[in-house]
Amino acid sequence: MLPQKPQKPVWRRPPRLQIRAPDIGSKDGTQGEALRNTRQEETPLRTVISWRGAVIEPEQGTEHPSKKAAGVPTPSLPAARTQKEPASPNRRQKGVIEAFLHAWKGYRKFSWGHDELKPVSRTFSEWFGLGLTLVDALDTMWLLGLKKEFKEARTWVSTKLNFEKDVDVNLFESTIRILGGLLSTYHLSGDSLFLRKAEDFGNRLMPAFATPSKIPYSDVNIGTGVAHPPRWTSDSTVAEVTSIQLEFRELSRLTGNKKFQEAVENVTRHIHSLSGKKDGLVPMFINTHSGLFTHLGVFTLGARADSYYEYLLKQWIQGGKTETQLLEDYLVAIEGIKAHLLRRSEPGKLVFVGELAHGRFSAKMDHLVCFLPGTLALGVHHGLPTEHMELALALMETCYQMNHQMETGLSPEIAHFNTFSRPDLKDVIVKPADRHNLLRPETVESLFYLYRVTGDRKYQDWGWEILQSFNKYTRVRSGGYSSINNVQSTQKPEPRDKMESFFLGETLKYLYLLFSDDPDLLSLDHYVFNTEAHPLPIWSPV
Repeated sequence: MLPQKPQKPVWRRPPRLQIRAPDIGSKDGTQGEALRNTRQEETPLRTVISWRGAVIEPEQGTEHPSKKAAGVPTPSLPAARTQKEPASPNRRQKGVIEAFLHAWKGYRKFSWGHDELKPVSRTFSEWFGLGLTLVDALDTMWLLGLKKEFKEARTWVSTKLNFEKDVDVNLFESTIRILGGLLSTYHLSGDSLFLRKAEDFGNRLMPAFATPSKIPYSDVNIGTGVAHPPRWTSDSTVAEVTSIQLEFRELSRLTGNKKFQEAVENVTRHIHSLSGKKDGLVPMFINTHSGLFTHLGVFTLGARADSYYEYLLKQWIQGGKTETQLLEDYLVAIEGIKAHLLRRSEPGKLVFVGELAHGRFSAKMDHLVCFLPGTLALGVHHGLPTEHMELALALMETCYQMNHQMETGLSPEIAHFNTFSRPDLKDVIVKPADRHNLLRPETVESLFYLYRVTGDRKYQDWGWEILQSFNKYTRVRSGGYSSINNVQSTQKPEPRDKMESFFLGETLKYLYLLFSDDPDLLSLDHYVFNTEAHPLPIWSPV
């Protein structure tokens, strides 16, 4: 029997919540569709929790997280590694700056201080109620030299960003976007405001780790300190619990409080010791009570597992290449990928990464997997085997073709690859349910790494093509960019009315870095990027 098709994952995108647009700032606003005359009343940001599974209170003997975080002193060590003044942007970098300013125009005008812009309806959606797009974009603004926009955003963080809220946040998403964004902005700007906010937020996330196994729950209320799993299961996803380490480790280094690092490194050690792997490949789920993998026999590099592999390498780099267990787990996993998940398509012989379910191979590859060529190239830059580069080059070609072969020049969320020698079939096959594009960064992320490591300008050209496609098919005239439903239609791409925060935090940042010819601009020898493209310093010279 064929394995049952899993439900489509809700991965790195929030639920939709329609709230009226704020009234700020710009007199312009006549282009595009007008806002509906009837607006919904803004709802309070109290989350009513309805779920199945255990609920936990903060650990006995610990203070309420809001009290503990109050009055955090400005840390005296270690100092931020501030970035030098960037060189004047070239023509393509100016194109990225223009795209960012157009996106920021829509966010500032229609969703200022809220999580994400709905550019078509000129309103916003709320997920955590913490200014997600603004915080995610802080270091991008600094990098692009947008001083006016950064100053205004910094004022909002100083006066409006308040974590004393009765609201649930997803541990993984809030760590990589908010905690990562605050830490990287501290390092680039040297402004201690961002570190104080980061420590406050980090303290509020800690109750998630108070589980029987110390594998964290997926969600935590940052106001009450109550953590819990999703309402439908007591499992967490493996990628979520193993892709918060860079941020928590750095927070401990900056504050001198070891509890953040100890919590995430307990998880890393536990995952290392578990059975249920297949030549370094890990299942997608882990139970927070037993601490054991669940849903055994299913292996993917897509949603729910992807950044586990990324963070093995990046933690090793972050720590100055001293933690050999991380490196060993990464190297074993790459061999597992090569042994079990790699195939070639027909007729173009594209190398792709499929999925394995109970011994049965599926020629399905999420766009999320396109992080892998960049990660492989980063490893080679730091001295790992040169054959990893051969695989990186081949997979980079595949990820480019996932974009290039679509009518809009933009990749679908999921691609299937043809493995049969039939003249009527193309290499990349897209099912109707998978042909949307969420403005994701993974292809341009890997293009950035491949260009940095090889110097081959074709990767810059490919990135420029993708930026032009974003401008042509996802740009909304009144401000912002929208994810689209159909990458195979140039006439009706069908905007989904959503600009994900990672479009500003990741996609445009990686494009700007890709188009730079200065290898010292966020040098790979001095910085490691978290999975939301927030640069954090490497702890010791490489």
